[in-house]
Amino acid sequence: MRIQITFSKQGALRYTGHLDLHKLWERAARRAELPLAYSHGFHPQPKISMAAALPLGFASRCEVLDMKLERDIPLEGLRDTLQGTLPPGIQILAIEQVDDRAPALQTRVVSAEYEVTLTEPVDGSELKRRIDAVMNAESILRSRRGKEYDLRPLIESLTSVSSPEGRGEKIIMKLSAKEGATGRPEEVLDVLGIAFEETRIERTRLNLSTNLH
Repeated sequence: MRIQITFSKQGALRYTGHLDLHKLWERAARRAELPLAYSHGFHPQPKISMAAALPLGFASRCEVLDMKLERDIPLEGLRDTLQGTLPPGIQILAIEQVDDRAPALQTRVVSAEYEVTLTEPVDGSELKRRIDAVMNAESILRSRRGKEYDLRPLIESLTSVSSPEGRGEKIIMKLSAKEGATGRPEEVLDVLGIAFEETRIERTRLNLSTNLH
């Protein structure tokens, strides 16, 4: 049996890394006495996989993981059982059964959406001008790990929203998240001239390919 869990990651758990999050879910599944399936070999690992690693410090309301079980179990009541084994900051939003033959979750991610809250004052019209300049650019050459790449095709959409309560501007971005073509919010912020330290970033949606074959 293969189940897919959608969950949010908030609060102090924003600073939990990808590998630690993986272990956290493994412990939670064991405490909930789920019949986890394991890989073969000298060091069997539980068959748990995340859709896309979340950078350290980012919050999320849309993380997705796959978990393979040795046998079928009822989904009724599973959400409450698992939630009781998880620390504050992880909230299960949905659990569903998926086809065992469906492609690996990581290969189905096509884009990710982010909400960036600016914690320092910024001129709204100037921010809009910078965003327009980015969206109108034919290419934006950047360097990552010593390799040059074009950031522009990785930005699918980019807009700013003024907070009516006067709590500062927000930037909404949709970035490609395919393997070998992943847009990073901090790279976009750098191009916009905004310091990463002056923002709060939350992933709000992971868009998955609907092609399951």
